[in-house]
Amino acid sequence: MSEIPPLARVTRVEVVGDHRLRLTFEDGTVGDVSYESREWKGVLEPLSDPKVFAEVTVDQQMGTIAWPNGIDFAPEPLYAEARANQVVASR
Repeated sequence: MSEIPPLARVTRVEVVGDHRLRLTFEDGTVGDVSYESREWKGVLEPLSDPKVFAEVTVDQQMGTIAWPNGIDFAPEPLYAEARANQVVASR
């Protein structure tokens, strides 16, 4: 049985590197998602520019991340990677 909830909704996104994001999910999970080694091709090619990549926002309606050019990513794989790379708040 999968640990990924059926509705893993992103509530916050922070750019923490040229192609690295810190995502917060509705259930409180906070983790980093890296695209630093990704080859950006086709419609995703504009995201290869760190300035364009940094324009990422949360699409509140869809519960995921999106860019002004209409590109968005499904939240479930984002959640899986964020869980694998969780950030624990220091006290």
